[in-house]
Amino acid sequence: MSSIKIRTKRLDGNTQIRTLISHPMEHGRNKDKTTNKLIPAHFIQVLTVTHNGKTIATCNMGAGISKDPYFAFLLKGGKVGDVISIDWVDNLGNKDSEKHTVT
Repeated sequence: MSSIKIRTKRLDGNTQIRTLISHPMEHGRNKDKTTNKLIPAHFIQVLTVTHNGKTIATCNMGAGISKDPYFAFLLKGGKVGDVISIDWVDNLGNKDSEKHTVT
């Protein structure tokens, strides 16, 4: 099961893209409450949004984003049946992707 949930909505000729990603987003400065040791950094570094195979946004992120991040984009145009794809890569090399068809 993907860590990415995508929702789209047509608004006045544009397409609103909303996504919620399940990810711990640890910045490496928090301590484990039981062992008092630092929790290693684990965060999304690159988020890519594509529309019908064409990249429309590439976001380079750092460790300062909260756990389970939510992102929203407004795509000018778009139509029912278009395919939106979201991919991410984190600092440990983990990856995930999800596709969604605009309804």
